[in-house]
Amino acid sequence: MSSTVSHQRDKRSFDYAIRSGIAGGLAGCIAKTAVAPLDRVKILFQASNPDFQKYAGTWTGAYRAGLAIYRDGGARGLLQGHSATLLRIFPYAAIKFMVYDQWRAVLIPNRDKETNFRRFTAGALAGMTSVTFTYPLELVRVRMAFYSQPSSHSAGQARPSFLRAMRVIYNEGSTPSPATGTTTTQIFERFLVLKFYRGFTVTMVGMIPYAGTAFLTWDFLRAHFFPVIDDNSKRPHPLANLAFGAVSGAISQTVSYPFEVVRRRMQVGGLTRPDRWLRWGETVRAVYASGGWRGFYVGLGIGYLKIIPMTAISFAVWQGGKGLLGA
Repeated sequence: MSSTVSHQRDKRSFDYAIRSGIAGGLAGCIAKTAVAPLDRVKILFQASNPDFQKYAGTWTGAYRAGLAIYRDGGARGLLQGHSATLLRIFPYAAIKFMVYDQWRAVLIPNRDKETNFRRFTAGALAGMTSVTFTYPLELVRVRMAFYSQPSSHSAGQARPSFLRAMRVIYNEGSTPSPATGTTTTQIFERFLVLKFYRGFTVTMVGMIPYAGTAFLTWDFLRAHFFPVIDDNSKRPHPLANLAFGAVSGAISQTVSYPFEVVRRRMQVGGLTRPDRWLRWGETVRAVYASGGWRGFYVGLGIGYLKIIPMTAISFAVWQGGKGLLGA
């Protein structure tokens, strides 16, 4: 039987924020670990890794790609880049969920202010805040996952580690390109941190519909099926939180997926054009040239297989964790 809300909590207090953040960080780690192999395959598809393009475009392609990865690298191959994922996802999820609670309390101080626009805004602001603080770790994770074992062997390279991927990114752009001049190279040399923010702008733009829609859908469904009337109102059962999270994940993935494809291409752009940024326009044109409008949805099937359970688990564990921590 569902528990009841025993007392009104001050969601803007420091104590509540810390408890919410810890619960959110743990929820993110658990959810990401559950879908780590699917995440690896999706990145290879989105970034058009040449060794795996033959598998893209079909529902069985993800399964066959996973088998190929397992044959070449075993279980470690399927989890390649997951160490960087865990280093990133705990602070990312902790900040996202903690900041969402804070923004929601500011934008929706009472039930009269509870609108879908305010829910969307709180979610979007939470997502953008968490990305700003954790984006370099995201870039390292994508680079680690992008490397494929066959290509690494042929080039005489070892399996990429977290520190090795960081060194590669740090050293990108050290040699000026005759074709592009030295302007971007000089910027990279003057502001070294920018090397770890390739694709940041498209990530921030894509985060608005993704996080905004995810939190809007989740909050709307909770309010519709489990309205908070007073302190004795029933809280959603964990299965309900799983269901609400799954629906919110499916909708948010659909509306934001083209941004994600462009973002992945820009993130791995340093491997092909280390001397400069890949611009929005040229990246969008490259995606369209390689697959038409369908190119912006390559890997969406496996995206659903990954994001639906991941979002369901993260929301459910976040709520369960807050309950255990007394938040």
